[in-house]
Amino acid sequence: MKAVVLAGGKGTRLAPYTKILPKPLMPIGDSPILEVILRQMKLAGIDQVILTVGHLSELLRAFFQDGHQWGLEITYSYEKSPLGTAGPIALIKDLDEPFLVINGDVLTTLPFAELIQFHRQQSALASIAVHRRTVKIDLGVIEWDGRPQINGYIEKPTYDYCVSMGVYVFEPRVLDYIPIGQYLDFPDLVKKLISAREKVVGYEFSGYWQDLGRPDDYEQAAHDFEQMRSQFLPEEQHT
Repeated sequence: MKAVVLAGGKGTRLAPYTKILPKPLMPIGDSPILEVILRQMKLAGIDQVILTVGHLSELLRAFFQDGHQWGLEITYSYEKSPLGTAGPIALIKDLDEPFLVINGDVLTTLPFAELIQFHRQQSALASIAVHRRTVKIDLGVIEWDGRPQINGYIEKPTYDYCVSMGVYVFEPRVLDYIPIGQYLDFPDLVKKLISAREKVVGYEFSGYWQDLGRPDDYEQAAHDFEQMRSQFLPEEQHT
């Protein structure tokens, strides 16, 4: 099976680190985050990986090369100008079977094989891995429509959200909705699919998930990896 790793972003929220280092090369333990993802993919039965690259692509290619050290076949797809999170997929050739897509900065214990199996069982065009997040607001929230009269007051409320984990499984036909060479982000792609009455399903995962978008997220992920390493890389226990 093939997987696409989105590795071309500039990672501006992690600056200044990402001025000289692409985000997928940010270290987690003794490895870049993308190496952890690749090893998890291999464990899930994925053998071909396409890295969509742009920003500092030469560093990514120098480190990961052709993927033989992980038993993978790695190729590269270059975007000359930023195409968003979904746009680069249209540049990839031979996506002729269901394929996994993942952001190159995700630390998770999500078993990719189970997500792929779920996708096939659902007969969906797109499956999105989702994670439930609870956000506590440490302030009094005013219910107000902008007029002088206040309608309500909620003291330090807690809200639950289901958020995208940045991990997807798509059928090849999704490419019909991604124009070649045009900027497109995943939220807009999903809206297009829903508007076209395509089947889009969610796979809720309650285990560990963290992206490395901001410095505090990155520091938390690095700490968690050290504490939970065997859960992220279970194959190490058998070597």
